[in-house]
Amino acid sequence: MEIVHLLRAVAVELGLHSARFASGNDMHATDVRALIALMDARRAGEETTAGRLGAALGLNSAGTTALLDRLERAGHVRRVRGRTDRRKVVVEVTEEAVELGQSFFGPLIERSLELLRGYDDQQRAAIREFLDGVRRAAAQDAHTSPADASQREPGHKTAR
Repeated sequence: MEIVHLLRAVAVELGLHSARFASGNDMHATDVRALIALMDARRAGEETTAGRLGAALGLNSAGTTALLDRLERAGHVRRVRGRTDRRKVVVEVTEEAVELGQSFFGPLIERSLELLRGYDDQQRAAIREFLDGVRRAAAQDAHTSPADASQREPGHKTAR
């Protein structure tokens, strides 16, 4: 359990770090999550539609539109035609947003990479496998209703 508690503490610290970035740049926490999702898609060479972004963030259509309007006004994203299907409108993160994120998160990323350099390939593979498993478990839980989750909790009794 010590590792699980440590992982939770890491998640809290990363959330606070992200909140400091959001606050310092007049953004909502969802704005930061959207930018991260768009940067990840860009790194993977994927195009992201508003619908796909909204689904990834758990937002409805109106919420996604408001989010994108806010990010576009701030100069963090732009809506453009798709590369392969010109009928499709995709959302791209701007270079300015990438640079802003790099200036804030870059030192943390570099410190994390430095820590990883202390591990051999086999240890890094184990870390990667563990973190990916935790990510998949969290994603799976995101698609479970609260009633389903409460039935899994040890000692939890549901009213009948």
